[in-house]
Amino acid sequence: MRVTDIIKNAEANGQKRFSFELLPPLKGDGIHSIFDAIDSLMPYDPAFINVTSHREEMKYTERPDGLIEKHVVRRRPGTTGVCARIKQKYGIEVVPHVICGGQTKYDIEDLLIDLDFLSIKNVLALRGDAMPGTSRFTPTPGGHAHADALVKQISDMNKGIFIDAEPNTSHCSEFCIGVAGYPEKHVESPNTKTDIEYLKQKIDAGAEYIATQICYDTDTLLRFRDRCREAGINVPILPGLKPFATKTQLTILPQTFAVDLPQELVEKVMSCRNNDDVKKVGIEWGIKQGETLLKEGFAILHFYTMTRTQQVEEIVKELGIRS
Repeated sequence: MRVTDIIKNAEANGQKRFSFELLPPLKGDGIHSIFDAIDSLMPYDPAFINVTSHREEMKYTERPDGLIEKHVVRRRPGTTGVCARIKQKYGIEVVPHVICGGQTKYDIEDLLIDLDFLSIKNVLALRGDAMPGTSRFTPTPGGHAHADALVKQISDMNKGIFIDAEPNTSHCSEFCIGVAGYPEKHVESPNTKTDIEYLKQKIDAGAEYIATQICYDTDTLLRFRDRCREAGINVPILPGLKPFATKTQLTILPQTFAVDLPQELVEKVMSCRNNDDVKKVGIEWGIKQGETLLKEGFAILHFYTMTRTQQVEEIVKELGIRS
C-alpha cells in the first residue's frame, strides 16, 4: 500500500499510528539486530518502516612502499536487501531512502528498477549528506545536485520515461514519493521562507508527502505545518520525533541535525544523574509531543530510532497507538 493511502486510511478511521526508521547493519554484521528492533514494535502495528541509505566514504591505507592508497567504502550497504527481507518476513510496507549523493542518474534508475521488481512501491527521495570528511555536498558527476531533480526522475519513471530510451508505458512504476521537510529550516537555506520554497519545488516535481527532520519543539512543528499550507503545500506531513537518550546528545544533536533544543528539555536533561534518567526524560518528552501532535490531527508519528527501539515502545504504548 502507498504511504499516502496508509495516512488517508488512518485519518478517515480516526486511528493513531506510528512509523519508524532503521539503519542497515554495519558491513559484516547480520540482520538480526534489525529483526530484534522490529519484533519489539510489531505488537503496536507500525504503519510502515523506513530504511536509511548511506553514501560512500574514502578510506586511506598505507601501502608497503609507503604511498597512501585511497579506497571507496560503504560502511552500511544493503538498504534494498534489508527492505526486501523486512517485507518478506513481516509483510509490512517498507520505505527505502534513495539519495543523490554517490550515485549517477543511471545508478538511481537501476536501483529504482530493482525496487520495482521487488514490489517496493514507496521511496523517500533525499539529496543526502556531504561525503564524510568534507564540508559541503558535491554532486556525483552525472548525478543530481538537488532532491527536486531526483523526485522528477522517479516521477518520470512512474510515467514510463527513462533516461535514454523512448517512453515505455508497457509497464510503469508506481512509486509513492516522500521528501524531507525541515521545521527549523535546512542548515544550508538562508531563511525559512526560502526553505519552504525549496520544499515546494520538490512537491511540484511529484513528491506526495513530507517526513520532517527531528524536532523537539512541538510549536515549531505546528508552525511548519502552517507555513506549508500557506505556501500551497497540502500533502500529508509526518512529524519526526527522536527520544532523547544521553546527556551527550545535548551537543551532538544540534551539531549533527542542526536542531534547537527547548530550554525546558535542556534543563531536564542536565538535571539527570545518569543516562537512565535521561531516557526517562526522553520518554516523557516524546509522550508529551505525541499527545499534542495527535490532537492536532497528525495521524502518524514518525520515530527516528537508530535501531534502538525501547523508548519508542514505551512512548507508543503510553499513547495507546494501535491500528
